[in-house]
Parts: sequence; C-alpha cells; structure tokens
Amino acid sequence: MKEYKTISSIKSPLLFLKNTKNIGLGELVQVKTPTGEIRSGEVLSLTKDFCVVEVFEGTNGLNTNNTTVTFLEDTYKMSLSKDMLGGIFNGLGDPIDIEFPIETKKDITGNPLNPYKRNVPDEFIQTGFSAIDGLITLVRGQKLPIFSASGLPHNKLIAKIAKNVCDESKKDQIVIFAAMGITKKESEYFKNFFEKSGSLNNLILFLNLAEDSSIERIITPRVALTTAEFFAWELKKDVLVILGDMTNYANALRELSAIKEEVPGRLGYPTYLYSDFASIYERTGRIKNQKGSITQLIYLTMPENDITHPIPDLTGYITEGQILLSQNLEQKGISPPINIIPSLSRMMHKGIGINKTQDAHMQLSNQIYSAYSEGIRLENLKNIVGSDALSQRDKQYLLFKNHFETDFLSQKEKRTIKETLFIGWSLLSILPKDELTKIEKKYITKYME
Repeated sequence: MKEYKTISSIKSPLLFLKNTKNIGLGELVQVKTPTGEIRSGEVLSLTKDFCVVEVFEGTNGLNTNNTTVTFLEDTYKMSLSKDMLGGIFNGLGDPIDIEFPIETKKDITGNPLNPYKRNVPDEFIQTGFSAIDGLITLVRGQKLPIFSASGLPHNKLIAKIAKNVCDESKKDQIVIFAAMGITKKESEYFKNFFEKSGSLNNLILFLNLAEDSSIERIITPRVALTTAEFFAWELKKDVLVILGDMTNYANALRELSAIKEEVPGRLGYPTYLYSDFASIYERTGRIKNQKGSITQLIYLTMPENDITHPIPDLTGYITEGQILLSQNLEQKGISPPINIIPSLSRMMHKGIGINKTQDAHMQLSNQIYSAYSEGIRLENLKNIVGSDALSQRDKQYLLFKNHFETDFLSQKEKRTIKETLFIGWSLLSILPKDELTKIEKKYITKYME
C-alpha cells in the first residue's frame, strides 16, 4: 500500500494530491486526519498532474500538511446477504438497524446487461393504481420514470406503489427503495410508512439525507442496484428498484464537477450526465433462460416544472416512457394527480393482453385516451363559448372527462387490474356506442352489454 502526504489543495469533499504513481481510478483510500481519525474515500479522477480523491465523510478538520492518504489497491465493495431483506441502510450501504452475516462482497460499479442476453419485458406488474395499471402499464424488466414537481405528492405515490408491490402474494418479488437527498422528515415518513404497513418484510430501504455528503448521494443508486443484482441474478428474485429523487443526484454530480473545474454542459451539469444516467438506468432487465429480473421505477422533481430541463430530458431518452404528475389535477383534489395525456409506457403492449390482464386491454386504453382528450378539448371550448353552445354529444364527453378524473384517476385504496378495467368499461358506457371507434364490436358486446 502507498502512503502520501502530498495534498496540494482541499476543495469541499475532494483532496488534490500531486506526485502520485501507479494509482487506479476508483481505488479505495484511507485518510488519516491530523487527530488520528480514519476516514474512507476513493480515487475520483486522475490527470497528468493530480490524483483527485473524494472523502466519503467530508474533509472538515483536514489540512494539507498533516493529513495522510493511504491507497488500498482495491475498489469499493459492499457486503451482501439474503438477510438484508427488511433492513434499513444509509446511502453507503451500511446497516442502520440490522446485523447480518456477510455472504459475499460486490463492486458497486456494475455493468449494463449485454443486449444480446436481454429478454424482452413481457410480464405485467400490478402497482394498485388504475392510471398506471390500466393506461401506463409497468412491465417487469422495464425502466419507467415519474416526472413530478416541487409540492406534488410523489413521495406518497411511490411509497404506496412500493407497499402494493410488496403486498403481492408472489414470494419471489421484492422491492429495493433508494431515496437520495431527502429531508429528515421525509426519511421518517418512509420508515414509519413501511414499518406500519408491514411492507418491510419484502423491502430493503436505503436512505441518503440532504445533510449527507454529495459523494454518498452519488454512491447510493449504485449500492441499491448492486443489491438488486445480487437478489435478482444470484437469488433469482424479481426486484423492483425505486430510485429518487434523481434531481438531487444530478445536482450532487454537478457540484462535484464544478469543484473539479470540469467544462460544464447544459445549465452547468457535467457533459457526461447522459452517460452517467445510462450507467444507472441500463442496469435493468431480464436475462434469457434465467429466473430473476430488475425493474426500475425512477422519480424526479423537474426544476421549475420544466420537462425540457436536462434531468428529465436525458432521463426520458434513456428510459421507456414517462409518468407525469400534474399541478392542475392536484389543485382539483385528484390523487394521485397523474396526467395521462403526456404519459406513456413504451413496453405496455408487451405486458398486457390475453392471459395477462384482458384481451381488450389495449383497445380499452386507446379509447379512454381518445375520449379523455376530446373531453379536455371540449372543456376548453366551453370556457370560451359557454355550455349552451355544446351539443348533447359534447356534454356526454364532458361528463366522461369529469367521471374519469374522479372515479378512475383519483383513488384512496389499492385496486386490482380487474377492478381497474371494470371501471374503465363502465365509464365508456357514458358515451354513445358509435363513438367507440377504437374498440372492436365483439369487445363492446362482451364487456358492455
């Protein structure tokens, strides 16, 4: 092991060392403070002149004269065990409330799945929410983001989705929840919610607080996905990984990039933000002829509610659809306030249909989208010309729109897919049958007569 006292400068969580030799990118280090305290870190980047080390516990109390950095000739590995299930961990993967025998240790860097070995996602996952299950279906092995905004109830939505998935009777299905940059209040909410609901039996919770270091925030999703890979590929479990808030993650990445004085990209985010996101999102899927899977449900708050911001924009490029939460629906009291018009799941058609949900599921979904869009158009028209100028047909579409929001989108209790589809067919009965142009007549006869 090599020891150096050649620190030239300290910037936030980073140490800049000069005159280092034969150091590896990602190599673990021990940092000995002037008082003798030992801290951990890793090599973040290497240049001709400097080795940049990130200190996990921060650099408070360190100086350039009496701080020793020891390079350990190893990379960051986390301890893993099947007994992690039901535990709560910090953002570095260290247990908070649990002790378990270590079965193996894995490098957290991981690798995207080989495209040749990928199996196409084709199994329906029931989240318990009609808007998602019926219209923006989540499919096992898919990566699907939720785009929210400050003040919207995304925390409640994702917590309930996690609970609903944990409640399913499938014993080989678990949830790994990694929250990044959250407040203590949010942390207590998640812990209390899962403990009171009994969901912790099928869940592993990683919590990175806003007061924790940026370094830890960057490590957290990789720790969660390394755990998911252990349970999916070695223990043959179907794993749903919930990651968020990715905006907090991206801001930590931007902070470190600025400290390293890298050339900035859009809005000051590093130019490699896309590839960094991809290194996380692409650790998802199913493998041919092998049990187990990893599905990602990602959530993020859009800065200034701007969907063209680099964080949601790049996330949308890599993932397979989007679920958009609406402030207008929230103000109407619709909960969860999912705006289905700009939302979609590109894998939906693979996970629904005969022997999965219902033979007419896709046609029902298409008809609901069409009718709801027409209802929104007519409501805007009514605000201009008044309701007296609308025809009977127009009023039926407005009635459908209102009932769709209050009876389908808004819900307090978990619904099965059977209940969701039944409500969908019932709502379409508000419209004249000759308006149901997206559905074959045999299905109209089968489900509406």
